[in-house]
Formats: sequence, C-alpha cells, structure tokens
Amino acid sequence: MTLSIENIKRIRPLQDRVLIERIEESENKTAGGIYIPDAARERAQVGVIVAVGNGKTLQSGNIQQLTVKAGDKVFFGKYAGTEISENFVIAREDEILGIL
Repeated sequence: MTLSIENIKRIRPLQDRVLIERIEESENKTAGGIYIPDAARERAQVGVIVAVGNGKTLQSGNIQQLTVKAGDKVFFGKYAGTEISENFVIAREDEILGIL
C-alpha cells in the first residue's frame, strides 16, 4: 500500500511516538569537490516533527508529556524508528538525540 504525502501527514502517532519528515541536504558534493550520486548518499538524520503522540503512559497511570512538539527541528539516530516512506519516519521520543 502506497500512501500519499497528504495521508502520511495526517497520521496521528500513539503514545510517545513522533512523525518526522526528513530534511534532505542539498549538498551533493564533498569538500574536495567530488560529486556524490544520489544512490551513494546517506539518508538525512535531521528532520522536522510533523505530529506527536499524547505521551508515554507510566506505571502509575499518569501520562508523561513529550518534550518535543510539532515544528521542532530534530536530530535522530541513523537507524531510529520505522520508515513510512522515503522521507517520513515514525520514532519514539527517546530515539531523538537532540533538538536543533
């Protein structure tokens, strides 16, 4: 099943998960001037949060709110989350390494 970008952006993550849209770097050559083909480039690890879940449910039954919000620019791990499409990832908040 292929989802359109509009449908992906409507996904509502559950609990402590967030929907991240990757920000692709426009730089396609190295500092030495060597051009890197698209097939050889690494995936971006920087993205913008599109949607967030309600928060993590603790053992006490309370809900711990997320520290990130929609619109935050974040750095996440190379293998973090689950890819929904080429440019979208659903990841847990603890897989986010930092807010830029």
